[in-house]
Amino acid sequence: MRVSTRSDYGLRALIELAGHYGRGPLQSSEIALRRHIPEQYLDQLLTSLRKAGFIRSVRGPSGGHELVRPPQEVCVREVIAALEGSLSPVAWLDEPPELTDHPHHCGQREIWERIRDATGEILASYSVADLLEREPQATTGRYTI
Repeated sequence: MRVSTRSDYGLRALIELAGHYGRGPLQSSEIALRRHIPEQYLDQLLTSLRKAGFIRSVRGPSGGHELVRPPQEVCVREVIAALEGSLSPVAWLDEPPELTDHPHHCGQREIWERIRDATGEILASYSVADLLEREPQATTGRYTI
């Protein structure tokens, strides 16, 4: 499985929001600056994350974005699935046999299933709070320049 920029940036944004959890919304410009994410792309990701139920958006001058649930309750597997879709390394693994030209009973199937399942288990074992704890520097609070 290769994680796209979409998931990388989406997780960066959620880690930033996790570091600010419970202290009100963060503006997308601040998230973009602190996490090195192009702001236009971040706005698209924040829309996807909001629709998936991870964040809420508040309008107005003191508005921004904030996590809906505590960071320890936001599972990395859920985030990747919401932003990427399937965790399967091959597309035909998720398709019904009648809709694919690949034989479902083949020598490859077991290995691809094991990779998908192991990847899912590993991603499910981490929360956004776990990722925040592994940051090289604290991301809580606002930076002053």
